[in-house]
Amino acid sequence: ERLAKLRDSDDAQAQFMWACFRDLFHYAAVHLADIADTARDVDLAVRWGYGWKEGPFEIWQQAGWEQVTKWIEEDMAAGKTMANVPLPGWVKESEAVHFPHGSYSPTSDMVQPRSMLPVYRRQAFPDPVLTESFDQGSTVFEDDSVRLWSHGDDIAVLSFKSKMNTIGPGVIDGVHRAVDAAERKFGAMVIWQTREPFSAGADLQAAIPIVAAGKIDEFKAFVARFQATSMKIKYSAVPVVSAVRGLCLGGGCEFQMHSAKTVAALESYIGLVEAGVGLLPAGGGLKEIVLRCSRDAIAGDVFAQVQTYFETIAMAKVATSALEAKASKLLRETDTVVFNSYELLHVARAEARALAEAGYRPPMQLANIKVAGDVGTATIRSVLTNMYQGRFISEHDAEVARRIALVLCGGDIEKGSEVDEEWLLQLERAHFVELAMMPKTQERIAHTLRTGKPLRN
Repeated sequence: ERLAKLRDSDDAQAQFMWACFRDLFHYAAVHLADIADTARDVDLAVRWGYGWKEGPFEIWQQAGWEQVTKWIEEDMAAGKTMANVPLPGWVKESEAVHFPHGSYSPTSDMVQPRSMLPVYRRQAFPDPVLTESFDQGSTVFEDDSVRLWSHGDDIAVLSFKSKMNTIGPGVIDGVHRAVDAAERKFGAMVIWQTREPFSAGADLQAAIPIVAAGKIDEFKAFVARFQATSMKIKYSAVPVVSAVRGLCLGGGCEFQMHSAKTVAALESYIGLVEAGVGLLPAGGGLKEIVLRCSRDAIAGDVFAQVQTYFETIAMAKVATSALEAKASKLLRETDTVVFNSYELLHVARAEARALAEAGYRPPMQLANIKVAGDVGTATIRSVLTNMYQGRFISEHDAEVARRIALVLCGGDIEKGSEVDEEWLLQLERAHFVELAMMPKTQERIAHTLRTGKPLRN
């Protein structure tokens, strides 16, 4: 319908767009036999090389193979095409080029399936072209928010179904149910999405109306449930591995931080971005950072580690690759980076199986987490005061950053004090709720939901 409207329009821009499509189709058909084995190869090359969602042969076929062929020949006869080279004979003899069992090859005059070389067996879900589908596995359970499934082995796979794979009440309940099922029936579980992103974070659309309605106890319960979900992942009796590709923000980042292991595609964009909407990470992300600071402290200097993380969190920085996420310590050194995102699930399943086979046991809950305390908080606050006085940040930016610093330093307690995870979770929760109640935070959230851009107020 769109191509027909472009072709029939008298608008010069519409005619230009139709000419671009028409001559691309013409060119690809004429040269297909010389440059590729099948139409699938050309479509994938254009998609991967130029970022198109569909290749030229896919667009042509969806618009009606015979109809578009007729249009090209009519324009050629009228002298409108870039070249007057006749379309190959196979074009007029075909009704399509993509089929469920393969794609057309003009050199062999046959429909050829995908290669079965061993390297491609690592791709359970290759990038599909038009009409292609792959084994979706056996469903363990499915609802409107999540699906838990397997390929008939002892590795369960959990996939979200929400928009942008955001984490709302349905996904939270689904994770709890999935971990329980994995502990009963499987050796391990992988969190993997059928499409990018891994997760755009918490579903603010679902949470903020609770605040606006003044249901504070209900909102606190939601945050506590979110934190409990992260802890459910971390202390599962079977290993939970996160398979990350694309955006992995906010709550999605916190989920992978609590996983036994993360396998990330190189093109992963990982960050705790809550400060951008006037909040702080409260799904256990700050708590995990404090644990890592305590663990990695050199000569007991926890604050040196806190400083490294603070800027990343307070400025809502997003790592532009999985390797950069390792440098910013949002991924662990022991996490795996995969260069081919279509092999991500294969590697994640292998890592999960290896953990299970090695006799995986969840970590012990820590009660001796050393924190930077009031000295660390005061040091960061002095820097923030200077930035505010110099007008580098707004008053609300400073407020959010001060609260992040307070949680990262373990609260208003003595330097070098030791706390447990629940103490840190309570700090997260309290400051998250207080920030969410502030009008300027609500303005930021509403603006971001409406425009997709941050608001500096």
